[in-house]
Amino acid sequence: MQEIKKYVEENKQRFLDELFELLRFPSVSADPKYKGDVLKTAEFVAEKLKAAGADQVEICQTAGYPIVYGEKIVDEKLPTVLIYGHYDVQPADPIELWETPPFEPTVRDGKIYARGACDDKGQFYMHVKAFELMMKTGTLSCNIKFMIEGEEEVGSANLGIFVKANAERLKADVVLISDTSMISMENPSIETGLRGLAYMEVEVVGPNRDLHSGVYGGAVANPATILCKLIASLHDENNHITIPAFYDKVVELSDEEKKALNSAPFDLDEYKKDLNIGAEWGEKGYSTLERTGTRPTLEVNGIWSGYIGEGAKTVLPSKANAKISMRLVPNQSSDEISEIFAKHFESLAPDYVKVKVTAHHGGEPVVTPTDSIAYRAAEQAILDSFGKKPIPTRGGGSIPIVALFENVLGIKSVLFGFGLDSDALHSPNEKYDIYNYYKGIETLPLFHKYFAELSK
Repeated sequence: MQEIKKYVEENKQRFLDELFELLRFPSVSADPKYKGDVLKTAEFVAEKLKAAGADQVEICQTAGYPIVYGEKIVDEKLPTVLIYGHYDVQPADPIELWETPPFEPTVRDGKIYARGACDDKGQFYMHVKAFELMMKTGTLSCNIKFMIEGEEEVGSANLGIFVKANAERLKADVVLISDTSMISMENPSIETGLRGLAYMEVEVVGPNRDLHSGVYGGAVANPATILCKLIASLHDENNHITIPAFYDKVVELSDEEKKALNSAPFDLDEYKKDLNIGAEWGEKGYSTLERTGTRPTLEVNGIWSGYIGEGAKTVLPSKANAKISMRLVPNQSSDEISEIFAKHFESLAPDYVKVKVTAHHGGEPVVTPTDSIAYRAAEQAILDSFGKKPIPTRGGGSIPIVALFENVLGIKSVLFGFGLDSDALHSPNEKYDIYNYYKGIETLPLFHKYFAELSK
C-alpha cells in the first residue's frame, strides 16, 4: 500500500492534468454535431492506454462510435480482468444552469466540475492510471483487457455486436466496472445489483396544424393537455404504476433482505436538504432505499409541445411529445415492458387525438454475486484502502451491458464505483471529488492483487 501511495503522490498533478484534458473533449454521443469531438476522445483514450503500457491497442470501428480496446497479457496462466468503461457523455443542456463551462473542468472545494467528471471519464480513467501504476512498479498480478466504448449514453447499440464478434478476444474471468457509486467515502460500499431500462417516446397528435387558441380553443382537443392527462393516469393515488401486468414478475424482498437493505446509512433529512425538497415521493409502503434500488419506476424524462420561445404566441399545438423511461427489477424484461407500455398507452387515446409510441432502447436488470472470488477481492481491497468493510447495496441506475457480458461472455461483473449519488450525474454542475479519483487509483491495484491471490 505504501508503494501505491508513493506513486500516486509523485504523479498526482499529472494524473489530474490528464483527466482535465480528457474532460475538455465534448464527447456527446447523442448529438451528431459533436461527432468529431467524440472521435478525438477515442484517439486520446487509445494514446493514454499505449502510454500506460497496454499492447495491441486498437480503435475498433462500429456502425456508430468506435470502441477502444487494449490489453496486457502477463501470463496466460494468470486470471484475466476485463475493464469496461465509456468515454461518451450526456448533453450538457441546460447550459445556463452550469456555474462554470461544462467542458472546461473547474475545481471548487476539492471537487472537479465538468460534464463526464464522474460519469464516466473520471471513473474509467482511474483504471488507466492504476494500470500505469502497476506497470511502472512491476506489481501487475493479472492479465488486463480494456474495452472503453463511445455509445453508453445512447444505449450501447453497437456494443453487443462487437462483443459477440470478439468473444474469444474478450475472454476473461471477470468484468470490472466503475460506473456506479458508493454511499460515501466514510461508508464505502459495492453495488450488487442494477435496474434494467425500457426507454420510450410518445407522441399525441391532434389537428393537422397549430391553431389559433382563441378561434379554436374549447372546440378542438389540445394534444398537450391530453398528453398530460395520459401521463398522469400512469400512476394511481399511491404512486403505483397502473399499466396492466407491469408488476406481474416483480418479486418482493424478503423481510431479511429489506432489513439488510435499510440498514445502510441513510439520512432522509439530509437527502431532502441536498435536493431542496420538502418531502420524498414514491410508491406507498416502501422506503426511499427500496424505491430507488429494488422497485420498478416510470418517469417522464422530457416533455414538449407548442410555443416555448420568448414572449407569447397564442397557439393550440398540433402535437405533443414526451420521453419516458421505466427502470426495471429482476425478472422483468425490457422487451415485454416496452410492449405492454405501448399497448396500454395506445389504448388510452381518445378519439379526438392519435397516439404513436416508439421504443428507443432498453437493458436488463442484474444482480451480481457477493460470494464470488471477484467480489471478495473487491471487498478486501476496500478494507485495506478505507479501513472498513464495504456495505453491499443495490443501484438504481442501469448499465444494460452487464447482462450482455453475462449472456455472451459467460462472466459476472463487479460494480466497483467511486462516485457519489450527489455528483449530479446527467445534470448541470456534474462533479467528482479529487479525493475519490485518487482513492480509486489507490484501491484498484489492490483488487488485482487479491483477485490473483484468491484465484490460485
